[in-house]
Amino acid sequence: MSEQVFPTKGNLLNVKKSLNLAKVGYELLDRKRNVLIRELMMMVEAAKALRGSIADTYKEAYAALQRANITMGLISRVAEGMPVENSVNVEYRSVMGCELPRVSLSNSSNEILYGFENTDSNVDVAYISFNRVKQMTAMLAEVDNSVFRLANAIKKTQTRANALKNIVIPKYEGMVKFIENSLEEKEREEFSRQKVIKNQTQRKKYRLKKLTAAKEDLYETGRGA
Repeated sequence: MSEQVFPTKGNLLNVKKSLNLAKVGYELLDRKRNVLIRELMMMVEAAKALRGSIADTYKEAYAALQRANITMGLISRVAEGMPVENSVNVEYRSVMGCELPRVSLSNSSNEILYGFENTDSNVDVAYISFNRVKQMTAMLAEVDNSVFRLANAIKKTQTRANALKNIVIPKYEGMVKFIENSLEEKEREEFSRQKVIKNQTQRKKYRLKKLTAAKEDLYETGRGA
């Protein structure tokens, strides 16, 4: 054994308690891992669906931008007049202790923020298309970040579960077996010692009884003489 422990009943109870806690901890980590894996699989499926549609959304948006540039000339002046984007909100939800982000856009992000006098419908289509791109990008960022966090959490949980299963639990099981064997050996030695003492006591009693009987016979013989 890599770690020796004095074989007493008190230590046996303590080691068994630690062993039970380690087993409970492993079961909890195993459940946590399964929950995180299920959550990860759902996120992966969502990421696949988003990646499949976001490429088409980007393609449509850049095509709309190209049409707007053709009909209006370069629309950089319209773009320069747009305010800085600040409609992105990030909150977090906990899944088995793993903080996953929730990315949302405020309703104001759907408002038209440029005038209609010097623009046409192609600019409107491009604006709406890129607004859709922005929303899908926020969704994809949420999913991708969640997948990354879940993968890290699963890896850490798996490492801890493996440590309990392959190192901690076998160590405590070995300690329990060692203490139980040592206590059983002590009990056998104590039983043998008690048996020897009992036999010696019985022999002494028998010899004392014989000696007493002999003295009585001798006394009776002396009286008869």
